[in-house]
Amino acid sequence: MQFYAFHGCFAEEQAIGTYFRVDVAFETDTSRAQQSDDIADTVSYLEVYQTVKREMAIPSHLLEHVGDRIGEAILEEYPAVENVRVKVSKLNPPLGGQLESVSVVITKDRTR
Repeated sequence: MQFYAFHGCFAEEQAIGTYFRVDVAFETDTSRAQQSDDIADTVSYLEVYQTVKREMAIPSHLLEHVGDRIGEAILEEYPAVENVRVKVSKLNPPLGGQLESVSVVITKDRTR
């Protein structure tokens, strides 16, 4: 998923914004959906996308904070999700050199 958002520690990042990529992977029991072929029996990717989009619209200083918020929201809103891995990448970060991206990976599960 790619978003234009306003995360960062520098005032310029918060004012101008930049592009971010968010990769989400989660585990859930899909056995019912495998048999029924019905989206009601699984976690909707569209709904998860809407959750991520909503969380990306809230400015944060740190990618760690954004990733944690996304992971928590997914676990809270989708009880069938057992664990989630969220990778938030800032594309072309302003670090004074040529970098494609910087990333943070947050992993959360229901037992933590």
